[in-house]
Amino acid sequence: MGVSGESTAQWLWDRQSVWSQAADHAKRAIGRARTAGLVLGVLGACAGTAAAQVMAWNDGVGKALAFLAAVAVGLAPLAARAAGPRQVRDWTRLRSLSEELKSEVYTYLARVAPYREADASEVLLDRAERVLEDASDLVGHTIAHTPRRRDLPSVTDLGSYVDVRVAGQIEGYYRPRAAHMGRRTGQVRRAELALAGAAAVLGAVSVVFGAEWATAWVAMVTTVAAAVTAHAAAARYAYQELEFSRTAAELERLTVHRGRAAGPAADDAFVGRCERVISAQNEGWMAKWLSE
Repeated sequence: MGVSGESTAQWLWDRQSVWSQAADHAKRAIGRARTAGLVLGVLGACAGTAAAQVMAWNDGVGKALAFLAAVAVGLAPLAARAAGPRQVRDWTRLRSLSEELKSEVYTYLARVAPYREADASEVLLDRAERVLEDASDLVGHTIAHTPRRRDLPSVTDLGSYVDVRVAGQIEGYYRPRAAHMGRRTGQVRRAELALAGAAAVLGAVSVVFGAEWATAWVAMVTTVAAAVTAHAAAARYAYQELEFSRTAAELERLTVHRGRAAGPAADDAFVGRCERVISAQNEGWMAKWLSE
């Protein structure tokens, strides 16, 4: 590969690390904002309902709860702003750029087109610079990050590409992420079921015993259930579970059938298809996030 080629690839690998960290940081900020909005919304609903119940027998406690409810309700929209369309758009672009740089590095190390010729390192540098230039408006997100100390992936040919890149994505990322999203989806469904059960019990108490306090809490529980459902919809747990599983299955299919043809052209086509599958998954969830 040559010293110059290794230096170029390592430089780009370091850049990819910086952009990946920036994307991770942006995603965590969005997640924290959404969680804060959910917690504040639930707190406001609970405190507001409790204030109405308590005010009759303890004015001081009732007012304190009413104040807490007002503060929580007022802060919830502010928290949500940190997870607005602009933040989501920046995060998805950061992640897209990071994955595009990673794709170029792996393709280069596998020595397939367009990196078969002697000027492969120059081609890599030129393609990387075009990618980075298109995202120049996002550079501010990377200032706080430095490259993590990482060796280049142990990829030198098609076989090692399959072992490190394809199998690594399947077993080390897509399947674990699909399982994680499945657990999150299950947690949300159990929470929705518990809240629906609580609302049913409170409704029965209200009707059978004429308890006005229960009627108020039915409305609160319904509000909380709606907030939980909205949070899950924003996080798109079920969609991500499906997409991660689908991409893992598609990469497995490509790996199983790759031996049917041999030669440089077949190798180029195989790596190109694998990278397109990975790219399509990234572009798919980006479009989904940005569509709402």
